[in-house]
Amino acid sequence: MNFPWYIAKRYVRAKSSQNAVNVINFITFLVIVIGSAALFIVLSGFAGLKTFSLSFTETFDPSLKAEPLTGKYFTLTEEQKNQLSEIEGIASFSAELEERVYLTHKQKSHVAWIKGVDSSYARATHIDSALYWGDWAIDNQQGVIGLGIANMLGLVINDYRNPLIVLAPKPGKGSPSLQAKPYNQLALVPAGVYAVEENLDRKYVFTDLPLVQALLEREPNEISGINFELSPEASLEEVRSEVKRVMGSKVQLKDREEQNSTLYRMLNTENLATYLIFTLVLIIALFNVVGAIIMMILDKQQNSRTLYSLGTTVKEIRRIYFLQGVIVTGLGGLLGVFLASLLIWSQLLFGWLKITPSLSYPVEYKVVNVLIVLGTIVVLGLIASKIASSRVNKKLLAA
Repeated sequence: MNFPWYIAKRYVRAKSSQNAVNVINFITFLVIVIGSAALFIVLSGFAGLKTFSLSFTETFDPSLKAEPLTGKYFTLTEEQKNQLSEIEGIASFSAELEERVYLTHKQKSHVAWIKGVDSSYARATHIDSALYWGDWAIDNQQGVIGLGIANMLGLVINDYRNPLIVLAPKPGKGSPSLQAKPYNQLALVPAGVYAVEENLDRKYVFTDLPLVQALLEREPNEISGINFELSPEASLEEVRSEVKRVMGSKVQLKDREEQNSTLYRMLNTENLATYLIFTLVLIIALFNVVGAIIMMILDKQQNSRTLYSLGTTVKEIRRIYFLQGVIVTGLGGLLGVFLASLLIWSQLLFGWLKITPSLSYPVEYKVVNVLIVLGTIVVLGLIASKIASSRVNKKLLAA
């Protein structure tokens, strides 16, 4: 049996004759448990918030999107449509044309984006799952608007007497004031209202692609983007390369993360910052480990001298206290993660912590977070134990 390991285990289980040492050891162990549990709970909470935040983008953003490399528009020919439909891994694709417009209704106005889409758009982006009222109907001069737009302009669905008026500047060069009518106008009847998130609910009006092409005076094959929904078993990189081959160098392809790069960077930065802050708290807490081991060294000084006299080397005695610190921090980390796991599982099952009366606080249990917390505790425990055990020297062991 490994002698230092055997003695270290005995020291962990045994109580000191000094009550103060026992109290310090208990507090040290409790601090490690609380610190590791807090770190795991925070990481699980941020994982849940990240998934919750990104779930909004999945409603609007496709798995892969083609956008113009330069300018605002590009062309999509019938031959290219046929070639895209033959690419293995593409479940559905949809062309779109969007532009900033001015909305007005009953002397109320708002600047938003109009997005002309074809009949495949709902299959490519799942936007129909976000409908709050009405139906997904974009033909016959009907459209779907966000809940924020409906509230600001006082719109109701299927009101043919009071349609939504969409104004878009006419394309071309020169001063708009020299034109008799510097804008094109489109009357839309809202057939449905979607509700996803406040900013998105105030941003988009959806209608039929040919209507928007006519409003913006664009050719029937001019679009601003193509949305691709991939099959579950499809390889994103293989589909990307095939689409690039068909569309050529005039477009750039973005996956869902690239479409929301700012949001992803913000969430990842917040997660990293929180981890570093709580790691700093753990570093401060693990100073207790250094102090507790030093107290144990002083308390067991006579025992250490006896072991030294019996032939145990200074290195082995240092290893005893080093292993004692590792055992304490390791057990504390395991217990902390276990208790935190119980809390996370109870939140997932019962949703006892609420954001709103109908929405539970999102959390997500990830094995990688367990490994991160345990790895952090072990590394910091090794450093703290090494520092404390280095206090053992020949002078301390001298009779």
